[in-house]
Amino acid sequence: MTTRGFTGRPLGPDLARRLPPGQSRTVDFPVLSAGPTPPVDLRAWRFSLKVGPREVASWDWEAFNALPQTALTCDIHCVTTWSKFDTPWEGVLVDHILAAAGLAAPTPFTLAWSFDDYSTNVPTADLTGGQAMVALRYEGKPLDAAHGGPARLLVPHLYLWKSAKWIRALQFTERDEPGFWETRGYHMRGDPWREQRYDSDS
Repeated sequence: MTTRGFTGRPLGPDLARRLPPGQSRTVDFPVLSAGPTPPVDLRAWRFSLKVGPREVASWDWEAFNALPQTALTCDIHCVTTWSKFDTPWEGVLVDHILAAAGLAAPTPFTLAWSFDDYSTNVPTADLTGGQAMVALRYEGKPLDAAHGGPARLLVPHLYLWKSAKWIRALQFTERDEPGFWETRGYHMRGDPWREQRYDSDS
């Protein structure tokens, strides 16, 4: 089946090496979400860090945007088998969020929480070392609500369902606690290069 936006001709070897197994390249940016886009009022927006149930730091929109900003161009991969190359993002690295809170990574695991109460679990090691950010802009413009704006988690080396849209908190946990899709049979980590789509995948 051919879908609009997916390339029909073979990729050159350089691009082919960037495509995980089972994926097809798209030039579009498909919109997929677990539910409807929630309304997010920037005047009431807050982003929090929690260790277990305890909030240890939070920022309003203005304060969060005053944190150090980083530009990142990366490939992204959706579990529904599309990949998009060279996507340009800007936002705040998780490392810089932790530094602003005066924290080292406190636990092995993290739950990302969204304004629509969506959640997804990510090993903390996948969020640090410059690997992940809370993205605020895409292609130089404020992040569109359909793609998770005003802010979304971006963990580009994992399947895109781990990059929670409309993010409101990172909660550090001692146990690897499943989120929305993980409780419905999706993989606990979601590495596209290992095709970790479902809990039965190694």
